Amino acid sequence: MSVAGESTMKSIYHYDKGKLAATEKEFVGEFPLLLNVNGREIATLIASPHDLRFLVAGFLRLQGFVEKVEDFQLLSVCNDFGIARVQIKGELPEKLKPVLTSGCGTGITFTIPQATKGRSGSPADRHFSPTAVFAMMEELARKAEGYRSHGGMHSAAVGDGSIVLYAEDLGRHNTLDRIAGEALLRGIDLAGTMLVTSGRVSTEMVAKCVLLGIQLIASRTSPTDMAVRMADEAGITMIGYVRGGRFELYTHPERLQVDLSEEGGCACATGI
Repeated sequence: MSVAGESTMKSIYHYDKGKLAATEKEFVGEFPLLLNVNGREIATLIASPHDLRFLVAGFLRLQGFVEKVEDFQLLSVCNDFGIARVQIKGELPEKLKPVLTSGCGTGITFTIPQATKGRSGSPADRHFSPTAVFAMMEELARKAEGYRSHGGMHSAAVGDGSIVLYAEDLGRHNTLDRIAGEALLRGIDLAGTMLVTSGRVSTEMVAKCVLLGIQLIASRTSPTDMAVRMADEAGITMIGYVRGGRFELYTHPERLQVDLSEEGGCACATGI
């Protein structure tokens, strides 16, 4: 039995040079998941239909509602009815004010933490080489089967030169929630790691990285101006447009193991 929201094949027409031809195309699945926590319906997460326990756990972790596995008394996901029932220790805030984010399809969050300089620094402070950044991005591209098969998917991964955790979803913010949830449930500490992502980096992505202790963010595309500002304040190295042996470096170049040239900026642009 197929799961609601799974990718499906549809008949379409392909236009080329004045002619229409019938063909088949696979479309990415979109799955609405109602999140019920302590008996309250707090949100509907729009996501891909796989590994939803990781998504739910990561979402709640990055909202500050749970900190450890023991905070969960119940975590149950029913794909057939599109509902996640969660019971956690403690009480939810009496009033939850949703913030619509710039995620694909419009993401939702209840809290965007304020970046604090040094929160992503010691005691796990470390340095990264451009070679490690390129290796992680290339490995991410190899793993991104969803995008290659039907498009419309984002991917992200964390590691220190090789991928430790990987996630893909139709929402780029969901990929980080999934990683955070899997790390929590599997007992993996993400402090001092690097995040590579296929999508644009906005403030909610940086805020989540601050909470996880991630020290470097690298994207195939670009960050927003507020994301760069937040990364700078939090001590996170921000990199964009990683492709073809080149990238742009926006904050904290001291974390990269390269020399800085006086005129040309960061020598890492040569791909060393």
